[in-house]
Amino acid sequence: MSTIAPPPNPESNPRVKAVFDDIRATRKSEFVNNMWFWLAFDPDLLERTWAEVKAVMATPSALDPLVKEMLYIAVSVTNGCGYCIHSHTAAAKAKGMSEAEHADLLRVVSLAAKTNHTNERRFRLSGIPTGLRI
Repeated sequence: MSTIAPPPNPESNPRVKAVFDDIRATRKSEFVNNMWFWLAFDPDLLERTWAEVKAVMATPSALDPLVKEMLYIAVSVTNGCGYCIHSHTAAAKAKGMSEAEHADLLRVVSLAAKTNHTNERRFRLSGIPTGLRI
């Protein structure tokens, strides 16, 4: 059971409407996904979160937009956020991620999880500190 609910008509709040309009303009789409509707219960939180997302994900930087989406998928898999996995997989595919790239990404995430867990466990059981070894 959720402890919050999205407002029944979130865009009746001018601050929420302004954020949703900016999301639509930035993404060049009329679609605003559910995450933003759920954040609309708190306009301050909505504004702060969108500002961060826009600054990192929608502003040109050293990372290609597809790479950003693929990194977001990797972190979402690691954190177990199914909604985020699906949302960012769709965004990555829209930015050109192929099925082969998606499969490779998931193989890398799986391998990293496996080896991270194995090494962390091995070092903890042996009593060896987990710092970098050369």
